[in-house]
Amino acid sequence: MLFFKKGLRVLFIVGVLLLLAGCYSSEQDNAGAAALIARQASVKIEPSAWLVYWDLDNGEKELKKISPRLESLSFFAAYFDSHEKLFIPKALLEKRTKLKKQGKYVEYLTIVNDQVKTNSSPSVKNTEILKSVLGTDEAMDAHIKEIITLAKAGNFDGVEIDYERIWRDATTKKLFMKFIERLYGVTQAQGLKLRVVLEPGTPFSTMHFIAGPEYVVMLYNLYGTHTLLPGPKADRAFIQKILANMAALPEPKSVAYASGGCLWNTKGQRRLLTEKEAVDIIKKHNLQPMRDVESQCLVLKYREGIVFNYVWFADATTINYWISLAKEDGIKNIALWRLGGNSNIENIK
Repeated sequence: MLFFKKGLRVLFIVGVLLLLAGCYSSEQDNAGAAALIARQASVKIEPSAWLVYWDLDNGEKELKKISPRLESLSFFAAYFDSHEKLFIPKALLEKRTKLKKQGKYVEYLTIVNDQVKTNSSPSVKNTEILKSVLGTDEAMDAHIKEIITLAKAGNFDGVEIDYERIWRDATTKKLFMKFIERLYGVTQAQGLKLRVVLEPGTPFSTMHFIAGPEYVVMLYNLYGTHTLLPGPKADRAFIQKILANMAALPEPKSVAYASGGCLWNTKGQRRLLTEKEAVDIIKKHNLQPMRDVESQCLVLKYREGIVFNYVWFADATTINYWISLAKEDGIKNIALWRLGGNSNIENIK
């Protein structure tokens, strides 16, 4: 077993070195990205962002910096209790009550398929609960009614559905498509807007999404805590591939980019980082980050004893490069995951 673990460690280091070999860049190497950003600078984006229940105070500070420019703000999120009933976390409700609208943006209530269970860890991206609440016409109608009731009670302008891992199961994806069509009809009747968040692996060309809702496609999670090797949340090839796949989606459509990044080490640990946490690592260890050419992410590597650490993260320059790729494809609606933990959010344009 010890030999096996050492072998994995060696493979990890070799894999990382191969990835890092492509990161070393000069100003000339990054000139192409800078030129693309400059060419697209005159194209104004229509930005939106998420305010999350676990980082409300930091999120509020960043909201104040960008609120005049925001088209919409999503309050993240309502999810399921142990009885399969939706609820909004108390802290999120209280913050929204205290938070006066600082711009003319649309306010969405995000609904996710997470569930908190009594005396157990939360179940995130739970598709079984979707089969329960969408499994029959009666259950689906009750779920839609519950969503509308929450949105109306909170005086939200719209509803945002962020149900994930739904495409792996034939039953779930069929139920989801039926649900979106029926929910859209009800939101229209109730004077509410509807946004639907979709994962990058969504089978856009085969699912025949209805026209009407705004579709927001996540252009991240290329690398992260789910991958053994380190790398960027998104890069040029990944973004351009998903943008091409999105051609099958009806308008209006948007893309979402994620700030921050992830840390991997040779102990097998993987954890998400905000941009500010990554900057703290730079200061603590007196590091000189490299900028990866293909993703424009900043890359760190440092040692603590016998443990090697690797960090990839996005800053404002990274996000602006990703945005320019979307602009080049004709998409101006840009969503940012998330408010909180960003060093210079006002520089994202």
